[in-house]
Formats: sequence, C-alpha cells, structure tokens
Amino acid sequence: MNWKRLEVLLPLVGVVVLLAVWSVVTWLRIVDPVLLPSPAATFKALWTGMFHGKLGVDFVKTVERTIYSTIIAAIVAIPLGILLGSSERLYRSVEFLIDFFRSTPASAMFPLFLVLFGVGDRTKIFVAAFGAALVILFNVAYGVMNARKTRILAAKVMGASRLRVLWDVMLLESMPATFVGLRNGVSLALVIVVVAEMFIGSVDGLGQRVFEAQQMFEMPDMYAAIFAAGALGYGLNLLFLTIERRFVHWSGK
Repeated sequence: MNWKRLEVLLPLVGVVVLLAVWSVVTWLRIVDPVLLPSPAATFKALWTGMFHGKLGVDFVKTVERTIYSTIIAAIVAIPLGILLGSSERLYRSVEFLIDFFRSTPASAMFPLFLVLFGVGDRTKIFVAAFGAALVILFNVAYGVMNARKTRILAAKVMGASRLRVLWDVMLLESMPATFVGLRNGVSLALVIVVVAEMFIGSVDGLGQRVFEAQQMFEMPDMYAAIFAAGALGYGLNLLFLTIERRFVHWSGK
C-alpha cells in the first residue's frame, strides 16, 4: 500500500467527519431543520447558486475585491517592510504604530474609510488592503531582520555593497516570511472584504449574499454562501502555499 498517496487524502478526513456529524444532527432533528438544513439541501443551493443563480456573480465580485486589495497591500508593504527591516532602529521607531493598527479591528476603521472614499468598492478594497498590508509589512520586516548573519557577513567579506547585500541576501532570506505574510494577508483581506460587503452598502459579493439570505430566512442559500467564502479562503491560501513551495525551495535550509 502506498502510504504517501493516502496522505494526500488526509485533509478530506475532517470534511467527512463534518458532513457525517452534520447529517446526523439534521436527521435526528437536534437542531430545527429550518435553521440548519441538511448537507444535501445546502450543496444543492450552492450548485444552483454558483451555476444558475446570483451566487456565482457574488463569488466573482468577492474574488476581485480580495485580489485587488492583496495586490495593493503587497505593492506597498513588501518594499516598505524591506526598508524598515534593513534598519532595526528605524523599525523600532515605528513599531508602536504598526502594532497598534495591526491590533485594531478592521471593522472599527470602516467609518474612517467611508469618510475618505465614500460608499463603494474603493472603501471595501482600501480598508482590506490596509489590514492586509500591516500583516505583510510585519512579516517582511522581521524576515529581513532575522536573515542569517553568517550569509550577510560572507557577502560583505566578498566585497558586496550594502544594496547588493540587501537585494541578494536579505531579500531572498526574507522570502519565506514574506509568503507567510502574504498568506495571512490574503486571508485577512478576504475576511475584511466579506464583512465590508455586509455593512457598507453592497449590492453584490458573498458578504451581501450571506446577509441578504439571512434576512430573507433562506437558510440553504445562506450556508451555501458561507461555504463558498470558506472554499475561496482555502483556495487562496493553497495557491500562495503552492507558489511558495515552488519558488522558495530553500526555505529552512
């Protein structure tokens, strides 16, 4: 028996257990079926909504907002993180601000971004980008600061300039931490986007779909939208993890 092939199926164990428990709960009517529909009803609503209903459009809009916000966050945070991480004193001078806003719930920032950008996609994208950027910045800066001292010293001994050391050593050394920041950043961006879609005048998106279905008491549609959001988050994390394993093969070596 090829155990390595079976290990690929390990992530499915949790899914099977969840569906089994869910099926038993609904079959025994431990929870009112109106409030918790069966897995079959939920996945039927998911299939219908994705391919024949509005859920597919909402899914695409949430993907777009999440990707835009992550790209903006990465463009801003990665160079800034490298700059701050290359000078520990410089990072310490702004560490309070980074940790303060990183610890502030994104929902508390909604009023500020509404004042700045008004009701629309820009608010959802920029508030998500703001939250994701802080997470990415934190990881990149510490990745640079924790670059192996021996490799930096070896580069300097061989006559490499400060810029060359920063680019060829520190940047590459920080890549594993950078991808950790990107994975956390895209997950946080998705959470913020979905919450923003619920409360900032949206007409589309998974967050708006969850909220609307809950208001209309369409429970299968609500759970279908929740599952779509969860699948999206898992897929985005898996995408960044695959890219990291492909291009950052020296991690931990």
